[in-house]
Amino acid sequence: MNRPSIRPLDPCFSSGPTAKRTGWSPAVFEGALVGRSHRSAAAKARLAEVIARSRRLLGIPEDYRLGIMPGSDTGAFEAAMWSLLGPRGVDVLVFDAFGKGWLTDIEKQLRLPDVRVLEAPYGELPDLSAVDPSRDLVFTWNGTTSGVRVPDGEWIAADREGLVLCDATSAVFAMELPWERLDVVTWSWQKVLGGEAQHGMLALGPRAMARLEAYRPPWPLPKLFRLTKGGRPIEGIFRGETINTPSMLAVEDVLDALGWAETVGGRTGLEARVAANLAAVEDWVARTGWVDFLARRPEIRSPTAICLRITDPAVTALPDERQRAFVKAMLAPLEAEQVAHDIAAYREAPPGLRIWGGATVETRDIEALLPWLDWAFAEARAAL
Repeated sequence: MNRPSIRPLDPCFSSGPTAKRTGWSPAVFEGALVGRSHRSAAAKARLAEVIARSRRLLGIPEDYRLGIMPGSDTGAFEAAMWSLLGPRGVDVLVFDAFGKGWLTDIEKQLRLPDVRVLEAPYGELPDLSAVDPSRDLVFTWNGTTSGVRVPDGEWIAADREGLVLCDATSAVFAMELPWERLDVVTWSWQKVLGGEAQHGMLALGPRAMARLEAYRPPWPLPKLFRLTKGGRPIEGIFRGETINTPSMLAVEDVLDALGWAETVGGRTGLEARVAANLAAVEDWVARTGWVDFLARRPEIRSPTAICLRITDPAVTALPDERQRAFVKAMLAPLEAEQVAHDIAAYREAPPGLRIWGGATVETRDIEALLPWLDWAFAEARAAL
């Protein structure tokens, strides 16, 4: 087939860190409080503004406590697990690499004695009806490495006894979350908002705060994970007094991202942009014979981490390593042509493609990318 002539305006389709908003430039840092103490009144006001605007944009209930944590989403989620898990048995949903990582920490680091693993292969979900509401629950809302999301929160019991800990880093700002069903929610600035990495957000509902005040973990807690002092919550975390020194450049950047999100319609506007990106890929897949979604069921298909598998028999007959080599060869000219960066499947996932469809990605860029994928596939297949 002919080589396409129209390139995406932005070739950044990585699943993290993700594309910056259209129109972004380093000028957003001009007002950053570099060289100032993060304990100064001005810096704390900036950090508190991130918390307040995030709460407003996401519609987080007022009785949920929201704070900024070190270590991106990983740091926020680890702090929650190390501080809250232990009093009850734990159910862990595993359907992507990050859920598997949380399971590893629970079993090998925290060494909890009562852990049930509800697991599914890439492209599928575990049986959500098997979740026991009397136990704590740990899960990712959206599997960035598998292209699978939970369809809604109806499967989480409203009258549950255990806590629900949700890693929502590639879901929040892109999908509606049922906050009343989630006791702990974490995310980072580097996903749907396209912010800089390093910092994470931690939202704790009333039931999580009650556990935090009543429970003393039996293991030593690293300083970065401590949410209490002297048996009481560290209130400063929820006022922008972060546990370690934050980057005021990253803070300025996420304030810019939040401001942009407000201009495109807030949370519903962000969700609409994400839905349009997925729809563009779905239309292309429906008319394309060599590719399909890794998640076959539409209701569990991620609209942000769009994971695709190659279905052409000439490729699927190859061993996994040769399939990965095929994908690498297919994508090399797209990198060279500045058409698409970083769209190979996650290293532990089945061989294939992964296109970020978050809100900072323009649908027109997705639409411009797709003919290039057809061309690159045809070129690589001809070389087999």
